[in-house]
Amino acid sequence: MSPIDHQQRASFDALVRPHLDRLYRLSFRLAGNKPEAEDLFQDVLTKIYPRLNDLVDIEEPGSWLCRIMYNHFIDNRRRYARQRLVVISEQGLPGQNIEAIAGNLDPVVDSERLDNIMRLDAALSALSEEHRLVVLLHDSEGYKLNEIQEVTGVPVGTLKSRLHRARARLREILSADGTESAD
Repeated sequence: MSPIDHQQRASFDALVRPHLDRLYRLSFRLAGNKPEAEDLFQDVLTKIYPRLNDLVDIEEPGSWLCRIMYNHFIDNRRRYARQRLVVISEQGLPGQNIEAIAGNLDPVVDSERLDNIMRLDAALSALSEEHRLVVLLHDSEGYKLNEIQEVTGVPVGTLKSRLHRARARLREILSADGTESAD
């Protein structure tokens, strides 16, 4: 490896490393499953590596990286939607991947926790994509509305409205399901 390549790799690592955890969580929230999230994450890192000079000049690289991730996800989703590809899941029943989250405390507690997680996952799945995205980014990942605006390009006022409506819809779904919701 030439000294220039090594220096470029070190610069890239120094600029991107502080944002890797957040980027991966965003890719997982967008993709919805680990294999697709890993592919999205790797595609984005591969895509931004040649743009190191752009990254150096960015004042807020975290927001820029998230915006690249979101745009890449949307582009892929549109591309796949046009292909009319039918995917057959090998994972079995819906929610099966969530079962690992329950833990190994008391079997009764684990069962109740898993049940709550699966109800929340089903409720989130019932939301529109726009509402689900803003709830997951804001409430689950801790993004501020102005950061979500930078990622999605949607005005803050619209995001506030979507967040309010999404939370109300989640409360409605969960209360109809017999589950109390918390804000």
